[in-house]
Amino acid sequence: MKIGSKLKEKVKILKEQIHVLRIAYTDKRTPFVAKLLIGLTVGYLLSPIDLIPDFIPVLGILDDLILVPILISISIKLIPENVLLDAKNKLETNPETLKKNNWLFAALIILFWLFILYVTYRFFSNE
Repeated sequence: MKIGSKLKEKVKILKEQIHVLRIAYTDKRTPFVAKLLIGLTVGYLLSPIDLIPDFIPVLGILDDLILVPILISISIKLIPENVLLDAKNKLETNPETLKKNNWLFAALIILFWLFILYVTYRFFSNE
């Protein structure tokens, strides 16, 4: 097996886990701490701003290769097993449910960054 095909398989698994997290996020049985971490994880994935900018050689991509899988695995560990199983089943039986909610996550991220820009503007305009 080539390295490229192994990497593609791992990316496919990560994508599936992200979708499972998004479904588990909406479940009422998911603990608040897990929902908070899932929100941070999905927000970080969808956000155009990284902790380490991608234009910095090696380090810019490394945060995505290390931080995102760690956030996903911790999020999954915080979710009860029965909720995870239900989310996986829901994803397998009806994968179209994910496409309906993409705008909501995008809107939340845009609102978050607008809030950060507003707070920054207010902070520096008072000086």
